[in-house]
Amino acid sequence: MKKREFQNMKNSSAGELIKNTEESRERLRVLKFDLAAGKVKNVKEIRQIKQAIAQILTVIKTKQEK
Repeated sequence: MKKREFQNMKNSSAGELIKNTEESRERLRVLKFDLAAGKVKNVKEIRQIKQAIAQILTVIKTKQEK
């Protein structure tokens, strides 16, 4: 995730972030199934999605603490 995208994420609402997390988790689920079937060409994308989910959850948690 680029720095600019991360800054935009910090400025978005908690509802938007939760929706984005759900979409990322669904994409991750699909990629894992495709990986098991041998269809995935870019294995690195799985790692990137996991990192993006972790960053989103971190932003959500910091917003809830404030």
